[in-house]
Amino acid sequence: MHYVDPSREVLAETLLAAGPDAPTLCRGWRTRDLAAHLYLRERKAAVGLGLIIKSLSKASDKATAKLAAKLKTPDEYAGLVNTFRGGPPALSPMKIKALDESSNLIEYFVHTEDIRRAVDRWAPRALDEAYSDALWDELIKRAAILYRGVDLGIVLVRPSGPRHVAKRAPVSVAIVGEPGELLMHAHGRTRHALVTFEGQPDAVALLQSAEVGL
Repeated sequence: MHYVDPSREVLAETLLAAGPDAPTLCRGWRTRDLAAHLYLRERKAAVGLGLIIKSLSKASDKATAKLAAKLKTPDEYAGLVNTFRGGPPALSPMKIKALDESSNLIEYFVHTEDIRRAVDRWAPRALDEAYSDALWDELIKRAAILYRGVDLGIVLVRPSGPRHVAKRAPVSVAIVGEPGELLMHAHGRTRHALVTFEGQPDAVALLQSAEVGL
């Protein structure tokens, strides 16, 4: 099943419900900035690449801030979010389903939670098992990259049993949680991820102080 389209819809609804000035877990961003980012990454390649290519990050941040500043009213904000909800433009590579899935499945889940979990009271969503499996499959493809800056071995563990060795080292820590929670941890939202750790206390402490994610 293709989960990106319903995930896009949930993200858009979450953005609209929060309004343009709500906090997010993205450092320095309100919801208007997040909406601008989502809009531009499908229309300007440099915006999406700026998250992974350091030389493009300043241009990406500048373009996002410029567009966010133009969203001066709730109607302007809602208009941009609804354009995002309508899908990528006709010539966007995101029109290719396989690329859409690999690029956006995790992106949309994490950013939805960036809004939901930026408030004092929140609860994890109850996810369809097949959706959780899809998130897990995408996570294990990129886990080694997300934990590359951690000087430990990392094993990701689902409560239902599946395990994935993300990184090998003489000393390892197991991170235990549902796929969505593991995703949040792997993408640097470590304080907002409902996970537990199994390992030597000093190794767990090292993981908790390490920089995780892109």
